Amino acid sequence: MDNENTKSPSNVSSCVFSNTDSKDYRCVVILTVKRATGTFSLVGCVFMLFVIWLLRRYHSLAQKMILSLTVAAFFDSMAYVMGESHPEGSLCKFQAWWLTYFDWSALAWVCLITLNLYLNLVREISTNRYEMLYHLMAWGVPLVMASLPLLKGYYGEAGAWCWITDNHVAWRFGIWYVPLFSLIFLMICCYARIIYVANKRMQSWLGTFNPERERRKVSLAEEIKPLKWYPSVYLLVSIFPLNNRLHNAFYPQNPSFTLTLLHVLSAPLHGLANAFVFGLDRDWWSLLSPTGLQLALQSRLCDRTRIGEYYPGAVRYTQADLVDLSDDDDDDTNVLFYSPDMTLKDRGP
Repeated sequence: MDNENTKSPSNVSSCVFSNTDSKDYRCVVILTVKRATGTFSLVGCVFMLFVIWLLRRYHSLAQKMILSLTVAAFFDSMAYVMGESHPEGSLCKFQAWWLTYFDWSALAWVCLITLNLYLNLVREISTNRYEMLYHLMAWGVPLVMASLPLLKGYYGEAGAWCWITDNHVAWRFGIWYVPLFSLIFLMICCYARIIYVANKRMQSWLGTFNPERERRKVSLAEEIKPLKWYPSVYLLVSIFPLNNRLHNAFYPQNPSFTLTLLHVLSAPLHGLANAFVFGLDRDWWSLLSPTGLQLALQSRLCDRTRIGEYYPGAVRYTQADLVDLSDDDDDDTNVLFYSPDMTLKDRGP
């Protein structure tokens, strides 16, 4: 989340990882990699937002949560491409606050997606009415976490971007790293329970062949596959930043170029990692085939619906026409999983 801590002399432009001239090739490499990874994440988020808009995947609660995660990751990626480390001042503090807020917001949405999945599948609770509570948590808790260092005056130069300064190492771990890895551990435990319950439920369906049951069993397995990777990718992109922060805490005067490079290579990748998980869903790619893409674009951009005058004509109804063939199933559900024998109860957690 943050980069290498370093003190910059007031009269010298220092490198982001050591007290050397800013034209040092190592400094140029680090800044270039930081911009590149931030840009890749930004492009991944734009792609996700485009697909969500194109295919109108923003109606159900699960789809809205993924959309909110993408928006948070988009603004988070912007913080990493804002430029080089800013001098002490309001702009530097704003960048640090922005980075902390949207890092936390993206993490909060990943946690809430996991929680929503757990409540739907394991507890069998309908989470429709929790939408506003989810938004309050995902945007409110990050506001508190990002504002605490700002109110204490702990934001400042922290290398390639502004964050909590190197004089407040405990706050770096307390505000971000300790909560981050604690939440990742809890998400892994939740997914382990979710997968266990899902497998147990699918085994209970074995027996008499039922086409609808088989279809739902396949759907259940396919839905779990991509979503279970959210905590895993967050763990992967957070390992190197944690190692670098630990090294900085123990050896503040001897920063490691290798660890710093791995840090800036992985820290800005949250948006790209979310796009990767997003792309694991095969249904998306089937809808984004050349034919599907053409039809979706025509539906979005070339809607030829016209309102005209209706001229009634002679119509002869048969008995078959009067039969109600409507289907009561609603494909746009607000839950991520369901089983033939599962009824979501509208009850408190």
